Amino acid sequence: MAKAKLAVSDEKNYITPEGHAALEAEFQQLLKVERPEVVRVVSWAAGNGDRSENGDYIYGKRRLRQIDSRLRFLMQRMDLAIIVDPATQAGLEKIFFGAWVTLFSLKNDTEHNYRIVGKDELEPSKGYISWVSPLAKAMLGKSVGDRIKVSTPAGDEEYEVIDIQYNLPK
Repeated sequence: MAKAKLAVSDEKNYITPEGHAALEAEFQQLLKVERPEVVRVVSWAAGNGDRSENGDYIYGKRRLRQIDSRLRFLMQRMDLAIIVDPATQAGLEKIFFGAWVTLFSLKNDTEHNYRIVGKDELEPSKGYISWVSPLAKAMLGKSVGDRIKVSTPAGDEEYEVIDIQYNLPK
């Protein structure tokens, strides 16, 4: 029997405390700063007469819809959030959510640093990868010295775990 696919709203939304704070900050910025400013511009533009050719009104209404959509999305993500603080985890000699991991590529003889974070925290330029990515899934539960094999579009990669940290600076 085939497994039922989870709806987006049914998926777990693990997130670090820093990631949750960033979502909250964006929500507050949109709600308390940007939205009131756009509402003010739309109200002013509506008082200028013909709305069909009023750019401030048309673009303001469009921006208001975008802001409201983003606010709903952020609210949903925060409601589903399961905040995982790496500092409070046990078994820190293994790779779990929130870990900073240094891998050594056995194919290219290079080191790579990654942090396993929530889907809403992805930032490849900082090495932040989602806990649901193939690489992160391959790393979870591993210890220093363990080898990891991952299939990528460029071919199979093999890494060795050379360091695990939970308290590196952001």
